[in-house]
Amino acid sequence: MDEEYDVIVLGTGLTECILSGIMSVNGKKVLHMDRNPYYGGESSSITPLEELYKRFNLPDSQPESMGRGRDWNVDLIPKFLMANDLMGMFEKRRFRKFLVFVANFDENDPKTFEGVDPKTTTMRDVYKKFDLGQDVIDFTGHALALYRTDDYLDVPCLDTINRIKLYSESLARYGKSPYLYPLYGLGELPQGFARLSAIYGGTYMLNKPVDEIVVEGGKVVGVKSEGEVARCKQLICDPSYIPDRVRKAGQVIRVICILSHPIKNTNDANSCQIIIPQNQVNRNSDIYVCMISYAHNVAAQGKYIAIVSTTVETSEPETEIEPALELLEPIDQKFVAISDLYEPTDDGTESQVFASRSYDATTHFETTCNDIKDIYKRMTGSDFDFENMKRKQNDVFGEDEQ
Repeated sequence: MDEEYDVIVLGTGLTECILSGIMSVNGKKVLHMDRNPYYGGESSSITPLEELYKRFNLPDSQPESMGRGRDWNVDLIPKFLMANDLMGMFEKRRFRKFLVFVANFDENDPKTFEGVDPKTTTMRDVYKKFDLGQDVIDFTGHALALYRTDDYLDVPCLDTINRIKLYSESLARYGKSPYLYPLYGLGELPQGFARLSAIYGGTYMLNKPVDEIVVEGGKVVGVKSEGEVARCKQLICDPSYIPDRVRKAGQVIRVICILSHPIKNTNDANSCQIIIPQNQVNRNSDIYVCMISYAHNVAAQGKYIAIVSTTVETSEPETEIEPALELLEPIDQKFVAISDLYEPTDDGTESQVFASRSYDATTHFETTCNDIKDIYKRMTGSDFDFENMKRKQNDVFGEDEQ
């Protein structure tokens, strides 16, 4: 550990793991440490269920009706990935037109072709027809049609259209949701980015206590752990590692609810998101409900996990979320957590210590993504460029081949 790094990252929450991955792809020498023996920090998924009972100081013996403890992966902070977050407003409208075209397309019915010949028109020309931007083309070709190269752009479009139809129809099976959620819980996401960092030479150390952040002349120069000092030029960390450099910006209440039934009036959906607008309940903040289930490999067969969250506004936070809890009745078991929200007291440009913000009450990743982009810009002086990252990946691994 006694060596020099470009960046040291403390904590393996999602924000820290994504930034660690990005910095490693950008050629930085990264050391990533966590005082905990597991990945994820605040954004981890808890398994088995016995661990959740322990964490909330409830009696260890869970009821038999909960099934096997190892069948559970319970997110401490619920977030859905919103496919639409990738696009600006105009892009969404064009993309919607394109998806409607794909949904209606029938290779045996020329009336659905809209001037496209499936046997001769290239996919590049189809994208041009709908005026789709490069980011959306990349997303469609690689995330929806699951191509590994861009060779498909210059061959007839029929196969690509059928691939996208298959993806859309598969997604529609679970309620036509624009949201994405990883099987086995959100705890898989930090680990995925940790692996990305490791592929590019990042070093990981779990269960590693942090004794001191070493600062000289107002600037970070290293991290001391178990008598050794790893030196660095920049430091990224979650607020828990630097309590003297963050301030409390509010509180969030989250209530994990275990149910034996889907939420009423949701067509028996096995996942859904409910947002109760602030005005409907005379509040300043919306109340969020994120529900997932056994279908996502996060609960025992026939069980559902609903997580209610909101920004605390009064001295009785549990009363504030009653409108949401009423929607979930009957509830088998509740786990209540009230967490402080922290934000950095300065932008880190002088000290080169960059703290992430605590995860807020929302059930989507928009604010987390904004924090990542903001920290990246303060660290590097430039906006995050996804295309540039892809080019760097190709430099290391070469272009993917089909």
